[in-house]
Amino acid sequence: MSLRLSNFILLHLTTRWPLLIYATAWTTLLTATVALASFSPEVAFVSSISPSSSFSRKCTAEGFFRVPLALPGDILCLPAHLFVKSKIDLVVPPVFAAVIVAASACVVRAMGLWEDDNVR
Repeated sequence: MSLRLSNFILLHLTTRWPLLIYATAWTTLLTATVALASFSPEVAFVSSISPSSSFSRKCTAEGFFRVPLALPGDILCLPAHLFVKSKIDLVVPPVFAAVIVAASACVVRAMGLWEDDNVR
C-alpha cells in the first residue's frame, strides 16, 4: 500500500514539476514586487531625513518643521503641532499592502499564467 501511494505521489509530482517551478517563480516575483512597492516610500523618507540631506536642515523659526515641495530647493516651514500621529496611520499601510497584493493577483489572473498549455 505504501509503495503504491509513494509511486502515485512521485508520478503526480513529476508530471506537474514544470508547473510547480513556474508557480514558484511567479510567487517569488510577486513577493519581490510587493516588497519593493511597500518599502520604497520608507527608503525615500529615511534618505530625505538623513543628516546629509538638504531637507534635514532646521527652519529659522522655533517649533517649525521643514517640508520639501515638488521643486528642488523649495521648502515650506510648518508648525510642529501639525505633525502628530493619527489613527489612520495604523490603517493605511495594511490597506496599501492589500491593494498591491490584489493588483498583483489580478495581473497574474489576466495573463492566464496558471493555465496548462498541454491541455488536449
